[in-house]
Amino acid sequence: QVQLVESGGGLAQAGASLRVSCAASGRTFSRLDMGWFRQAPGKEREFVAALVWSGGSVYYAHYADSVKGRFTISRDDAKNTLYLQMNSLKPEDTAVYYCAADSRGSFTVPNRYGYWGQGTQVTVSS
Repeated sequence: QVQLVESGGGLAQAGASLRVSCAASGRTFSRLDMGWFRQAPGKEREFVAALVWSGGSVYYAHYADSVKGRFTISRDDAKNTLYLQMNSLKPEDTAVYYCAADSRGSFTVPNRYGYWGQGTQVTVSS
């Protein structure tokens, strides 16, 4: 079992930056594929970014086209924490952001993840 708790959301103006964090506990955090998703009101949950384990201590980052070049996903295995640094925020980034763990192969598909956090709200004003 893995427990995930997001934090760091809030209100920001367009063009500003925010960082959201996801603290993991339970089974071993390292080697787990981890992802960020978001869900805006009335919309389906969508993939934002993922760190996919490639062996040893190597992870590859993947991003949705809508956030590529603005968002950066990272992790600190010593702290069992996943991060999403969000720069140049836009109003369309407004959503609840969810952390997910253990993608089991299809890291862009929400229902392939085994564990989810409760989400943190990010609101970007224009």
